[in-house]
Amino acid sequence: MKYKSYLLIAVIGLFAACSGNNKPVDLTNADVKQNKYQFGNVSEKALSSSARLPGQLVPFNEVNLFPKVNGFVKQLFADRGSVVKKGQLLMILEAPEMESELQAANSKYLQAQENAGASKEKYERLKEAAKEPGSVSPLDLDNANDKMKADQAMSQSEYSNVQSVKTMLGYLRIYAPFDGMIVQRNVSPGALVAPGKETDQPMLIIQDINKMRLTVYIPEDYVDKVDLNQPVSFTFNAMPGQVQTAQISRSANALGSMRQEAVEIDVANKNGSLKPGMYAEVNIPMLSGAKSLLVPNNAIVRSTEREYVVAIRAGKACLINIKEGLVNNDSTEVFGDLKPNDKVVLRASDEIKQGDDLQ
Repeated sequence: MKYKSYLLIAVIGLFAACSGNNKPVDLTNADVKQNKYQFGNVSEKALSSSARLPGQLVPFNEVNLFPKVNGFVKQLFADRGSVVKKGQLLMILEAPEMESELQAANSKYLQAQENAGASKEKYERLKEAAKEPGSVSPLDLDNANDKMKADQAMSQSEYSNVQSVKTMLGYLRIYAPFDGMIVQRNVSPGALVAPGKETDQPMLIIQDINKMRLTVYIPEDYVDKVDLNQPVSFTFNAMPGQVQTAQISRSANALGSMRQEAVEIDVANKNGSLKPGMYAEVNIPMLSGAKSLLVPNNAIVRSTEREYVVAIRAGKACLINIKEGLVNNDSTEVFGDLKPNDKVVLRASDEIKQGDDLQ
C-alpha cells in the first residue's frame, strides 16, 4: 500500500513537470507563407487562323405578294409547297367596278376621238378655202387650228386613261416574279384583299431556294481581320459531319444595330436538302499575322452588368472592362485597356474593389 502511494506521487509529479510553462512549437515557417492571390500574365499571340461563328440559311430571293388593287380572290393556281416558274399565273382577282370603269373610259375616248376628227376636218376645209383671198379670215383659221389641237390633246388624254384602267385590270392577275416555291398561302377563293403595308399579312410568300444565302454576322472586333480571299468551311447542325467549303460572296461593309457586319456565302441547293432557317457552324478565315491579347480563362470576372479583369497597377487593383473574343482551351482573347505582360488576378471575384492593395 505504501508502495502504491509512492507510485501515485511520482506520476503526478511527472504530469506537473510536463504541463509547466512550455508552449507548443510552431512548425510553420513565416517566410514561406503564400500570397492570398494568384497572378497570371497578359500575353500577345498571333490570332487563330479562323473564327468559329454561327450562320443561318436564308432564301436567295424572297417576296411577299400583296395585291395592288382592291378585289376578291376568284381563282388560286398554287398552294403551299407548289414549285412555280417565273411568269406563271398564281392567282386571279375580280373587281366588277373596274370593268365598269374601263367601259366608261372607252366611251370617253371614243367621244374624244370623234371630236378630234371633226375639228381636224373643219380645219382642213377652212385651210383649203383660205387659199381663195378674202374667203376666210386669218382669225377663224387660227381658232380652228387651236380647236383641232385641243381636241387631239383631249383624245390622247382619254386614251391614256383607258390604258391606265387596263393596267389596273392587269393587276388582278398575280404572276410569279421568279422561279421558286410557295411557302405560305394566307387567302382562299372569295376572300377580300386590298393593298397593304409590309406589316400586313401577304396573300402568298414565294422563296427562291435553288440557291441559298448563308448569312454570318462578324463582330466589330473582327471585321478588319477577316480574309475575304480564303474559302470558308461550314457544317450544318442538321447534317453533322458533312463539311462544305465556299467563298464569301459579299459583305455588307457596314455595321448593323448589334455592331456586327453581315457577310453572305452562296450555297447551291440542287437536291433541295437545305431549308431556309437552318443553322450552321462556320469557320471564317482570319488574316495571318494579326495578333491579339490573351488572358487566362479563369482571370475573367463576369457579372450581369459587365465583364472585366483585375489588373495590378502599382500594387493596387485596377478593374479593366473587356470584351471577349476567341476562346482557347486555357486562354481567351480580350479587348480592353491592357498591354502585354500585364499581371492579372486569377480566380478573381467581385469582392476585389478598385484600388485594393494586392501585395
